[in-house]
Amino acid sequence: MNQFFAILRRYVPPYKKYLILNVVFNVLAAILTLFSFMLVIPILEMLFKMNEAVYVFMPLGSADLKEVCINNFYYYVQESIEYLGPSSTLALLGAALVIMTALKTGATYMSMYFMVPLRSGIVRDIRNSMYDKIVRLPIGFFTSERKGDVMARISGDVAEVENSIMASLDMVFKNPIMIIVCLAMMIAVSWQLTLFVLVLLPLAGMVMGRVGKRLKRKSLEGQQQWGLLMSNIEETLGGLRIIKAFNAEHKVCERFHRENNVFYRISNRIARRQSLAHPMSELLGTTAIAIVLWFGGTLILSGSSPISAPEFIYYMIIFYNIINPAKDLSKAMYSVQKGLASMVRIDKILSTDNPIKDPEKPERIEQLQGAISYQNVSFSYGNNEVIHDVSLDIPAGATVALVGQSGSGKSTMADLLPRFYDVEKGRVTVDGIDVRDLKVHDLRGFMGNVNQEAILFNDSFYNNITFGVENATMEQVIEAAKIANAHEFIEASEDGYDTNIGDRGCKLSGGQRQRISIARAILKNPPILILDEATSALDSQSEKLVQQALDRLMENRTTLVIAHRLSTIKNADIICVLHEGRIVERGTHDELLKLGGYYKRLVEMQSM
Repeated sequence: MNQFFAILRRYVPPYKKYLILNVVFNVLAAILTLFSFMLVIPILEMLFKMNEAVYVFMPLGSADLKEVCINNFYYYVQESIEYLGPSSTLALLGAALVIMTALKTGATYMSMYFMVPLRSGIVRDIRNSMYDKIVRLPIGFFTSERKGDVMARISGDVAEVENSIMASLDMVFKNPIMIIVCLAMMIAVSWQLTLFVLVLLPLAGMVMGRVGKRLKRKSLEGQQQWGLLMSNIEETLGGLRIIKAFNAEHKVCERFHRENNVFYRISNRIARRQSLAHPMSELLGTTAIAIVLWFGGTLILSGSSPISAPEFIYYMIIFYNIINPAKDLSKAMYSVQKGLASMVRIDKILSTDNPIKDPEKPERIEQLQGAISYQNVSFSYGNNEVIHDVSLDIPAGATVALVGQSGSGKSTMADLLPRFYDVEKGRVTVDGIDVRDLKVHDLRGFMGNVNQEAILFNDSFYNNITFGVENATMEQVIEAAKIANAHEFIEASEDGYDTNIGDRGCKLSGGQRQRISIARAILKNPPILILDEATSALDSQSEKLVQQALDRLMENRTTLVIAHRLSTIKNADIICVLHEGRIVERGTHDELLKLGGYYKRLVEMQSM
């Protein structure tokens, strides 16, 4: 339960006023419950004519408060019987019981009313924290995590926390208050019987606690298996074209059914164990009531009981009002244990350290020139070194192309510049300042990216082009689209710039998607540009249009180009050939051809 209270300490403070009001109304409801049931004693005594005593009004201070209150209550009942008659007095007591119950249920409703914004607010805050953390985590984190599992944590695990921990919050705060208030009244009625009760309750609590711990372990297994299922679904949706092309529907269905059956078996074990909570608490509660009834009844029958029979009935009613909250509390503890398993998975993301941090005293570049330098840079993915001791100077305004075989380290070189990853050895500088000494937001604000896969969002042309650019006017957007050769097909669409382009731009051709991403980079107007194989997936006609747009975009900017199609980088100021993580050749197109080395072989292969 320490983990449960740690969650409350983290997320409850913004909602403490709702918690305070909830506790106040819970205390009020508990007190009203006791006083409403207290009316049962005189009703029973009147019905069975068990109390023939004559009461005289006692002023406050003439005896202890409890004795004065009880005496004066019976005095007024006695007066009412004398003037109104037993039947009318019984009706008045019944009406008072109804009124007290109405007040109690009203207080109970108000306690739940103030609990709702606390529960919903905590779930909202957890979901916001997870999304914020996912957005801020480095790209390297998601190379080792399944996207489907991350989606399962922000959806399924947060939903489980909402349905278990948050749904149990009311019981966790209400039931202990009811138990404490009832125990206090039981001690006031008979401390001897209460001492006997306090020996029984902890034994029942120990049994429930041991089963709850096992439930948490099984719940964690279930949530992990749910993450695998979500990953399977995410991969299936992403690769549906290949699945159908290779007639692999049976294979992926078989894999999903196998994993779903594992989840089915784990879910059954969890549900059965959770279903055990109510019968077990019912059995333990009834056993405790039966033992107390036997013990107290024996004392009354023997004449040695410190309380009367009506008081004992009232005592048993109070005790029964402890058993029900205790049963609900045990069920709540089961739910909490199940939710804590999900919270462990949520915390794995929330507690993940982000290695890409802003420096304590960041430097600023007021007027960026755009000179870039890689100085003895090395980088590895795990134990696999992909960049080894590379040095490269890119003058401001120059266009530098990186070419080479797949896996030679081209894209990694580009990713080190905006700090998608941090170098392990050496350093990368912009205008002579190490990129790690700049704020990440400022550094990336200097750069624009156009990738091989145009990453677009399920939104309008306008919102995709203005993505990441504040307060852009329609005139600026149209101008950027014209430079990117995109204005014509946008205008020809159904709603012009307000047309929705579908999931990841699925309503557009590859060349159109690429030109939208170029328009986005043009609108941002960055001094440094990174082009990662921006034309490699296009047909010749689309490539020509995109290349024209890129040529306009690259004017007067420092540009780092990664290219497989060597025809697109003939005019680069410097071409660097990477091989197994090292720069093995550098120079202009003509100079490298004269060398007759790696670059010439690449050109000849593409010519063939």
